[in-house]
Amino acid sequence: MKLKNPPVNSLSLELLTELVISLEKLENDKTFRGIILTSGASPAGGCLISLTCDYRVLADNPKYVIGLNETLLGIIAPFWFKDTLMNTIGHRASELALQLGILFPPAEALQVGMVDKVVPEDQVQSTALSVMAQWLSIPDHARQLTKNMMRKPTADRLVKHRDSDIQNFVSFISRDSIQKSLQVYLGKLRQKKG
Repeated sequence: MKLKNPPVNSLSLELLTELVISLEKLENDKTFRGIILTSGASPAGGCLISLTCDYRVLADNPKYVIGLNETLLGIIAPFWFKDTLMNTIGHRASELALQLGILFPPAEALQVGMVDKVVPEDQVQSTALSVMAQWLSIPDHARQLTKNMMRKPTADRLVKHRDSDIQNFVSFISRDSIQKSLQVYLGKLRQKKG
């Protein structure tokens, strides 16, 4: 799959529908491995998609950042974003990243563990193919069971609390103060583009 909706791969209904269909197909294929190549900005949902992959390769470009920047919009990341981030970079780094809405440039993303490898832009695809070959060489049953063991508690918690999370989010995002905060943030983005 390739996301190509510059400047930040905004998540539209069409994109999310295609993503869900593709993910459902992949979910039924236990041999699937997820390697993500990132050559662009990955804030918020883009970061989450990256964090759910088995391996993350980011192009070395100072314009490319990755992180959960929800607080900059005046909202909070859902608990399952937080859990996934904590599983990847640890508690304290997650606490700082989430509260400050940090968008990590490549070197810092690598240092904190947000990505697994940073390479020159022209080497992103070849690096990902090389990494994929390594993953494909591992006996699938052992890899899949190990992955499940590591990620199951987070997935189970999401499934268990999905309905209450949706209700909490809708209630939170509908507040006048939150809507105003989002308008201010979007206004700043428009000014940057203009």
